[in-house]
Amino acid sequence: MSTDTPGIDPLEALRAPRDPACDVFLTGPVFLDIIFTGLDSAPVRGTESWARGMGSSPGGVANMATALARLGLHTSLAAAFGDDHYGEYCWDALEQGEGIDLSMSHTVPGWHSPVTVSMAYEGERTMVSHGHEAPAPAPDAGTGSRAAATATGTASRAGATGTGTSTAAAAPVFPQCPPRARAAIASLAPGRSEPWVATAARDGALVFGDVGWDETGRWDLDALPDLAHCEAFLPNAEEAMRYTRTDCPRAAAHALAERVPLAVVTLGAEGAYAVDGRTGTAAAVPAIEVEALDPTGAGDVFVAGFVTGTLADWPLADRLAFAGLTAALSVQEFGGSLSAPGWAEIAAWWQLIRTCDRQDPAALERYAFLDDLLPATARAWPLRRAVPTIGFRQ
Repeated sequence: MSTDTPGIDPLEALRAPRDPACDVFLTGPVFLDIIFTGLDSAPVRGTESWARGMGSSPGGVANMATALARLGLHTSLAAAFGDDHYGEYCWDALEQGEGIDLSMSHTVPGWHSPVTVSMAYEGERTMVSHGHEAPAPAPDAGTGSRAAATATGTASRAGATGTGTSTAAAAPVFPQCPPRARAAIASLAPGRSEPWVATAARDGALVFGDVGWDETGRWDLDALPDLAHCEAFLPNAEEAMRYTRTDCPRAAAHALAERVPLAVVTLGAEGAYAVDGRTGTAAAVPAIEVEALDPTGAGDVFVAGFVTGTLADWPLADRLAFAGLTAALSVQEFGGSLSAPGWAEIAAWWQLIRTCDRQDPAALERYAFLDDLLPATARAWPLRRAVPTIGFRQ
C-alpha cells in the first residue's frame, strides 16, 4: 500500500455547516482476523500446511468501517472490544490507524475478542471463527471508553458487516439513539428488527441494507422488517433470486426495486447490476479482471464504494463502477481491512491502466469520472494502517 498520495474528501463540495459530523454509522462485532494466503490447496487432515503469506487485522464489521474511512468518509463505529491484547490492537488500529470514531464503542472487562482464521486458496477462502456474545453492560456503563462494558454486537460471523444485538434494556445511549449521520449500514436478518435502524432513517440517514444467507430457507422479504427503512438493498445474485423467486439476477433487481428505492445485485465475476426504483434507471457494469490473492472483505469494500458514490450523488453507473473497482483492488491484497483501498491505490490503478497497451477505449471511458476526483487535497492520506502482524513496537 502506498503512502504518498494525499487523501480526497468525496463529499467536500456538498458539505454545509449544519450537516452531520458523521458521514456513515455502523455497528456490529469486531473480530481479530488472521489471514493465511499462498496455500496451494485446502489443508489436508493430519498434515501441516505452510502459507507463503500472512496478515493480521481487525475484521468483522471493521472491514467495512475501514473501507469507508479510507475513502474519506467520516465513519462512526459502535462495537464491543475485548480487554485482551487482541482487543487493544483492534481498537488502536481502527481509531489511531484509520481515524474511525469509536466514541460509541466499549471495552468489555474480562471478555476475550472474537477471532477468525481465514485461509485463502484456489480463489476462495475457508474461515474458522471462535467467540462469545458480549455480556450485558453494567447499569452505569458509558461509551467511548476502554473501561466501559457494552451490549453491542454478537460473536456471530453472520452479522459481521452490519448490526449488532443489544442484550440488555439498560444499555446506554446506543442502540436507541445512534448519532445523526448521512448514512447508516444495517445487516438485515429474517425476523430481526433493530430499533436503531428506524431511528437513523427518521433522523435523515440513508440506510444501506446488506443481507446474509437465510438459514430458515424461507427467503421472505416480508421477514426483513428493517428493509422498509432502507434506501438501498445490496444482496448477491443468489440471494436476490431466492428472495424474488426469479431465475435471472436482472429480473431480481427489478423486482427488488419495487420494494426499495435502490436495488443493487452483485454478480461476482460478471460485475453488478442496479435499478433505481424511483426513476426506473438501470445500470450494469462488468467486473475488472484481476489476479486475486484473497477475496476476504471484498463484499464489504463494494458496499463502501457504493455508499461513497451515493452520498456524493454520482450517476448510478459511476457508483457501480467505483464499487466494483474498489472491490477488485481489495482482492489483490491480504484480506479484510488490510486490503481496503484508499485514494492512493485508486490513483495508482488509474495511472497504470491508461498506460497499458491495447486498452479498450470504451472501457477506459467508463472510469473517466475519476479524473475529476483524483487531484490531491490537503488531507494527508493514507493514515497509519494496521500491520500484517501483532506486537511490533513503535
